[in-house]
Amino acid sequence: MRKQLSLIPLLLLGACTVGPNYAGPPQAIGSAATPPAGFVRADNMLATTAPAVADWWTTLNDPMLTWLEERALEANPNVAVAQARLKQARSALRLERANQAPNANASATYLHANLPGLNLGGSGSGEGQGGADGGGGSGGQSVNFFNLGFDASWEVDLFGGRRRTVEAARANAAAAEANVADAQVSLSADVAQAYIGLRDTQQRLILARDASRMQRDTLKLTEQRFANGTASQLEVERLRNQVESTDAQILPLSSSVETYLNALAILIGEAPGTLDQRLTQAGPVPLPPAQVAVGDPTSLLQRRPDIRAAERNLAAQTARIGVAEAAKFPRLNLMGIIGIGGTSLDSLTDLDNLVTLGAPMLQWNVLNFGRANARVGQAEGARDEAEAQYRGAVLSALRDAEDALSRFRARRNTVATLARAKASADRSAVLMQQRYRAGAATLIDTLDAERQRVAADQSLSQAVAGLTNDYVSLQKALGLGWRVPS
Repeated sequence: MRKQLSLIPLLLLGACTVGPNYAGPPQAIGSAATPPAGFVRADNMLATTAPAVADWWTTLNDPMLTWLEERALEANPNVAVAQARLKQARSALRLERANQAPNANASATYLHANLPGLNLGGSGSGEGQGGADGGGGSGGQSVNFFNLGFDASWEVDLFGGRRRTVEAARANAAAAEANVADAQVSLSADVAQAYIGLRDTQQRLILARDASRMQRDTLKLTEQRFANGTASQLEVERLRNQVESTDAQILPLSSSVETYLNALAILIGEAPGTLDQRLTQAGPVPLPPAQVAVGDPTSLLQRRPDIRAAERNLAAQTARIGVAEAAKFPRLNLMGIIGIGGTSLDSLTDLDNLVTLGAPMLQWNVLNFGRANARVGQAEGARDEAEAQYRGAVLSALRDAEDALSRFRARRNTVATLARAKASADRSAVLMQQRYRAGAATLIDTLDAERQRVAADQSLSQAVAGLTNDYVSLQKALGLGWRVPS
């Protein structure tokens, strides 16, 4: 009974955990205790319902883009790097958990020794020689020794240093998981923007070639009029300059198409040129949905992977203060050894040869000259740094979202204006064709109206691509496009 009572103080010590307990993320938005109820730059075209976290690109209704996104998530090297780091962090957590358990080792030993010139067994033979194989030459002797052993050691976690280490490792693993999600968010946005850039450039290349063809037709007619004396040399040179300027745009656009093809191939983990045949055929720029779900700032902060990673890093640094605090106090190690052996195999079954040893050891580095306190100060400084980084991540996320909302709203209005301008240019071109067929307009006037129509097409195409790019940036700012790692 006394022995059991004597264990109570030890158990009470073992329940002690020094260092601060993590109380969750701190206030990060100035004097406000909570984020605002809604986004400041949102309008009635944006829904406050929570958006789907994964596969946002399917809202663009482009099967090729969906295929590229899936391939990229499977094979992109940057995501693979983040996944490998997650695997390391999870293994580190398992290791720290295992370090809380005792260490145990078993051993089996056989020793055979030739000892020349020594008489360890005395002058007798047989049993009197302690299991010797027989005498060697010049008074030598051969000796056999057999042993089975088992030893175990355990550091009692008196002040919770081990528990704090496991706590930090658990937070690190969660941060690594958030980093995988963050890599997926960035990757999905990069793939979509490269694809939109490709489709936009292909459309602009088509329009530039159409414009060049029309300008050449106008130049040809103007040269005929100049030959007939009804046009000036200045008109001819002005049109020739337009043709050369338009032609000069075609080669860079062709080069940009190849650049986007290379970028997409690399993003899906393939060599440049792999996607040329699949994507060389021009396609339209995908359009964002009519209504976009953005949720609210509170759900944004809970969803964005970079904020979750910063919060878990803060939790890990808080736990490391406890690790440093525990190093200031005594350490108790319990060690035990059991062994049995002798000079013959029969001795392994003789309990009279059993040796046991128990050795509790208390260690306390009393004269550390402030080293332990300095390590605690370092850990507290690292915690303060992680807290500041978390606050910065929250504010940056809110700014990203508000900026993206503002750009998306403005670009949507721009597209609406340019769509009206294109409709007007289309009507002007049709009316000019009708007047030309009625003999009330010249062919040059008709071609000029067609040129203006093509220019309006180019402006609208670029604006639509910009709108979809802004939609992609908004999805990235909202922290969308990730999946829970396996």
